[in-house]
Amino acid sequence: MDFTLDAEQVALRDAVRGLLGKSYESSETRRAVTKQDPGWDEKTWAQLAEMGALGLPFAEADGGMGAGPVEVSIVAEEIGRVIAPEPYVEAVVLAGGLIAAAGTDEQRAEILGALSEGTLVPVFAHNEPGQRYSEAGAGVTATKSGDAWTLTGVKEPVIGGARADLLIVSAAVDGGTGLFLVKPDAEGLTRDGYATFEGGRAARIGLNATPATPLGEAGDQSGVIAKVIAEAQIAYGHESLGAMQSALEQTTEYLKTRKQFGVPLSTFQALTFRAADMYVELELARSVVTWATLVLLDGGDAQEAASRAKLQVSKAGRHIGKEAIQLHGGIGMTAEYSVGHFTSRLTAIDHTLGDGRHHLALLVERLDDHGVIEPLP
Repeated sequence: MDFTLDAEQVALRDAVRGLLGKSYESSETRRAVTKQDPGWDEKTWAQLAEMGALGLPFAEADGGMGAGPVEVSIVAEEIGRVIAPEPYVEAVVLAGGLIAAAGTDEQRAEILGALSEGTLVPVFAHNEPGQRYSEAGAGVTATKSGDAWTLTGVKEPVIGGARADLLIVSAAVDGGTGLFLVKPDAEGLTRDGYATFEGGRAARIGLNATPATPLGEAGDQSGVIAKVIAEAQIAYGHESLGAMQSALEQTTEYLKTRKQFGVPLSTFQALTFRAADMYVELELARSVVTWATLVLLDGGDAQEAASRAKLQVSKAGRHIGKEAIQLHGGIGMTAEYSVGHFTSRLTAIDHTLGDGRHHLALLVERLDDHGVIEPLP
């Protein structure tokens, strides 16, 4: 199987890399952007829209580019290389994916067209306070009165929730979990935003008999939610690959240039072995995440593929992040140096949409699906 990118995919990668490389040329630039609300550069977001990156996974009839998971993975990985704070996976892959999968023709055309143009940022409000990660949204209840729906409950943390132009809220309905659209100025809606440890933004969303519109047909959308979340988990895997690649490159360059006892650190065999272990972990994660993307492309079991990718990325990200800091020594612990920021972002991704332990448990539950193999005599 040929894993190389074609000419159009290479051009997309180079264009996104060039844009983000200029926007976030140093860790100081990124820190300056993340200190100010909304925590990302809206000019860069508009430029991503101009090159078509925000509309990649959506059908042309809905204002998108009609591309696939490989193109999405390219953009996500380039975002990870500079840990750009733009909410690409959150708005495009997750929220946009839900709209594309569950929305009516009118909802898709209106929302996805604006998202592709960079004029609207939707966010999925799904996590609930005091609970471990779950694909069910039982903490918010949906009530129907005539033809109108209202939502009551709390969602937290909602990544990008304070800035969002549109909220897609999961809520308990008869028989499962439904999806609803909530406008930011809706009655009974409160949004309390705050900074997260890696420089991002999240919010506590309160709903008190808040008017809402069903996304697509009213009723249980659990299957759609599970599939789109799996797509987002794989996209996060690619973002992590980009971050791990940059952390490894910075670490190996530091070992080559930093001198101790009059010689470069790379002359000490123990340190080069540790750098080699980082490379092995990265390539193992790359193999699994790439495989998961191909599973999406072929229409296979996205949930199992996502769990396998999430688990491998969790292990690799933790290992590479810790080693990058330790091999840099004291400077790696400072807020001014970038390797700590890469580690923080890898940690945040690990705990988004279920951490490594969560996905290991899911994979263990599936062991009975594989039958029994008789041992060799």
